[in-house]
This record gives sequence, C-alpha cells and structure tokens, in this order.
Amino acid sequence: MITDNMGAKDLPIGGNILEDGNSELFNTGEWRNKKPVHLDDKCKHCMLCVMPCPDNAIIHDEYDKMLGFDYNKCKGCGVCAKVCPFKAIEMKDE
Repeated sequence: MITDNMGAKDLPIGGNILEDGNSELFNTGEWRNKKPVHLDDKCKHCMLCVMPCPDNAIIHDEYDKMLGFDYNKCKGCGVCAKVCPFKAIEMKDE
C-alpha cells in the first residue's frame, strides 16, 4: 500500500500490477474497438485467461466454467485471446 509519507525508495517499481482486476470498479468497455468472443466449442475451461485480464471482465461460474465476458468492463486489450492455448477467444471488430 502506498501512503503519503513514503519516500521515493519505499515506492514500488513503476509498471507493476500489484493485483488482478485492478480496474474492476470502472466501466472501461466504452474504450473498446475490438471485443473478445468466446468460442465454447474450443474452450477447455482451463481458466488461463482469467488472471491476466486487467479488468476482471471474464465471467465464470462457481465450477470454473468460462461463460463469457462483461463487456461493460472489457476494454478489448486482447490479452485473454493471446494467452488462450486453445484459440477459444477471438477478437472481433466492434
């Protein structure tokens, strides 16, 4: 945690993402020009896409089955599609 009384040597190195879903409180979907599309027939529900999502925009159930995306939060960065080993997420133009 960063506080006002910290010196420069106490601050974390810039560019670190300290926790996943760091923008989950914001609706960043209006920034998007491409959106991820979940291809259920290719998905193995490995959930490798969940952790790198900076917006916590991937919807899954309590059994860790990928259900889709919260497009209000998804800004279309495409990280989920890049990390999917089964090519079960495609980026489509809006």
